[in-house]
Amino acid sequence: MVRITANPQILGGKLIIAGTRISVEFILELLASGVSEEDLLLDYPHLHREDIHACLRYAAKSLKNEIYLELGETATRETQYA
Repeated sequence: MVRITANPQILGGKLIIAGTRISVEFILELLASGVSEEDLLLDYPHLHREDIHACLRYAAKSLKNEIYLELGETATRETQYA
């Protein structure tokens, strides 16, 4: 089953969980802010654990071959995420 999809008519074409108007970005932000999978499933009963895992797999795959290039004198050697 396809769990992640995009539709130009929903959220401007952002990636969403199939059959919902919930974006992958939103799920990842909630998880990153400390919301547990269990809480997500309670708050959004139409979601399945596999939907959450599909969001995480998408994020992992999107970063898999990411590289950073230094550009010019203002480039820093470290990127911080808060």
